[in-house]
Amino acid sequence: MKRLIITLGVVTCITTPIWGQSKVQNFDFGWKFIEQDVKEAQLPSCNDGKWTRVNLPHDWDIYHSPKADAPTENGGGYYPGGIGWYRKQVRDTDLKTGKGESLWLHFEGIYQNSQVFVNGIQVGTHFYGYTPFKVKISPYIKKGINTIAVRVDNSKQPNCRWYSGSGIYRHVWLEKYHENKMDDPQQLFIQTEKIYGMSKDGTHADSAAIRITYQDKLNERRVLKNVELWSPAHPKLYDIQVGELNVKHGIRTFRYDAQRGFLLNDQPTLINGACVHHDNGVIGAMAFDAAEIRKVRLMKEAGFNLIRTSHNPQTRAMLDACDSLGMMVIDEAYDGWYTEKTKYDYHLAIDSCYQEDLKAMVLRDRNHPCIISYSIGNEVIERKEIKVIQTAQKFKKVITSLDNTRPVTEALCSWDHDWEIFDPHAAVLDIVGYNYMMHKAESDHERCPERMMWQTESYPRDAFANWKHTVERPYIIGDMVWTGLDYLGESAIGQFHYEGESRKEHYQGNHFPYHGAYCGDVDLTGWRKPISHYRSMLWNLKDGSPDIYLAVKEPDFYYKGHISETQWSVWPTWESWNWQGWEGRNIDVEIYSKSPRVRLYLNDQLVAEKQVGIDTEYKAVITLPYQPGVLKAVSLDANRQEVKESILQTSGEPASIKLTADRKHILASGEDLAYITLEVIDKNGNIVPDANIPLNVDVKGRATLLAAASANLKDLEPKTSSKVTTYKGRAIVVIRSGTKPGKATVTISSSKFDKSISETILVR
Repeated sequence: MKRLIITLGVVTCITTPIWGQSKVQNFDFGWKFIEQDVKEAQLPSCNDGKWTRVNLPHDWDIYHSPKADAPTENGGGYYPGGIGWYRKQVRDTDLKTGKGESLWLHFEGIYQNSQVFVNGIQVGTHFYGYTPFKVKISPYIKKGINTIAVRVDNSKQPNCRWYSGSGIYRHVWLEKYHENKMDDPQQLFIQTEKIYGMSKDGTHADSAAIRITYQDKLNERRVLKNVELWSPAHPKLYDIQVGELNVKHGIRTFRYDAQRGFLLNDQPTLINGACVHHDNGVIGAMAFDAAEIRKVRLMKEAGFNLIRTSHNPQTRAMLDACDSLGMMVIDEAYDGWYTEKTKYDYHLAIDSCYQEDLKAMVLRDRNHPCIISYSIGNEVIERKEIKVIQTAQKFKKVITSLDNTRPVTEALCSWDHDWEIFDPHAAVLDIVGYNYMMHKAESDHERCPERMMWQTESYPRDAFANWKHTVERPYIIGDMVWTGLDYLGESAIGQFHYEGESRKEHYQGNHFPYHGAYCGDVDLTGWRKPISHYRSMLWNLKDGSPDIYLAVKEPDFYYKGHISETQWSVWPTWESWNWQGWEGRNIDVEIYSKSPRVRLYLNDQLVAEKQVGIDTEYKAVITLPYQPGVLKAVSLDANRQEVKESILQTSGEPASIKLTADRKHILASGEDLAYITLEVIDKNGNIVPDANIPLNVDVKGRATLLAAASANLKDLEPKTSSKVTTYKGRAIVVIRSGTKPGKATVTISSSKFDKSISETILVR
């Protein structure tokens, strides 16, 4: 088995898995699938000859086109849900156990309400679609061929407020455990107990003591010498060997109080966070390791230092990537509790499942240095009922019984004028999460001076205000924007609308054909919107920095009449100087910089020079009559010398497609991915940022096409189709490696162009 590991941003492959070569096997390959309920499909005698062959991870929803009458409705992105069966046959020789060993199937995630069968016998069930679970199968193995069957029931809709996907969408592992050995990673807990001789900059220490426990079999203290400390800026990991297990562990410490704020390794640290859903955009819910790594890398490149896993536990691979790339995490358990948000959500199973699911989250995740807090909920409906306090207490008790080294938080909110009545609820929490409520921070601080706060959700357009709140008030330790990435479901949240479209918020009705959320700093293709560059500049650059970014606000009435915004939107702003037909009419240009002054040139003629600073929100808005050509913004230093520039250029007609692969080499594991960005260019190689060109995608060789799509959330072509139309000049193609080494060739063609363009990816 091979496993992807990231070390300081470099993707590498090691052949020995974390739990030992003989203890865990990949069980993703060789399944058969049918998207319907089949009577007695759990029986070995069931004829599955006409079922579809699939390799996991698998999400059957993403292979469909969104439809207006789909049962998941607006929140679920108009995908079908339904019932599906998976079957796999395995010889007993591949399921052998030694004396004292037991055999288990470990499912990282099935959405949802699953039943697991071995040779027709039900051996396990699991309701929640976002937590891992294991079933013991060794007592049911027989000689010869054994049939593993899984029924997935996602038919009761709606059951989620965003796109969930359907099926066995995360990895499955076949694992062996020995009753007398330390080989179960869930039973192991490694914690940093004490750090000695920490350097002034918080990067190194003379030594560190770690405490290692394994059930009642081990309670050991070890001391590491000359330690490099883990942080987002320096995510150093150490290999810790315990029994049969090898765990990567980061040495770090953090503390927080209302006077000094949040200190990581004794360094004051402001939290610039992103709320991130579990899906992977154009490939739906399928949780390939490479997709999870890319998700974290995109957030890192966008300047964030924390991800809130809204509103459910995400994958092991995602947390591994956060450990290795340097990204703090709030590990969130639930969206809702006892009162429903959707008709068939978690409230139906909470009493029977909450302990199992909280334990599954904490036992899997507590060895990850990236996690700095657990969250027990989000905007629960029963917030005004007295039982909400008892619920918060019992959830916190489950978590702290397994891990008392991290604070427990929850995202609180108010949809009316009541807020202070939630003080008893807030008092249960170590850090209080504020969703869109930071305007209450100062009065809350006067009333509850020891309360620690972070804004667990905020509107994208409030970037400056939320940064300023956090910088100026130590008891507010961070802000988390909704959201870091565009995602499927919650259709039309964050969308700006043209004439003829519904002006309502996403939760106020149906918005088909919109089937996703446009509130992310980064879109579905990985393109950073202007708001992303602005937010990162606020949080990551010091005053006087010469960095500069240039964008243009879309003129009102330019495309399809008057533009209207929604609560989670920002005004449509683009990296474009293509505004044909607007010649001579005023257009607004935005320049973001922390340099003291900026200049704007059009066709080498000075348009304006402006001072920027905290009073201007580090932004210069310059209005000028549009004319084609070269638009250039320049930052100035304190002596008014030009330092850095940002350029937008009017392009010509679309002439070809530029292909850019995020990786030129991928593993022949059958599960590795390459993301290839498609950009429309003119004859001179300039990107055409307003081009919508239909394209065909063909993949040959040692890989297959997994998805091809754009960031257009109204495009109803299935994401897995070989047809894609660029949006704002861009699209993305995702290919999946095969199991044999060689070359994969991706070819893009269009009736608009004379010749096709190809990219070669090595599979090895």
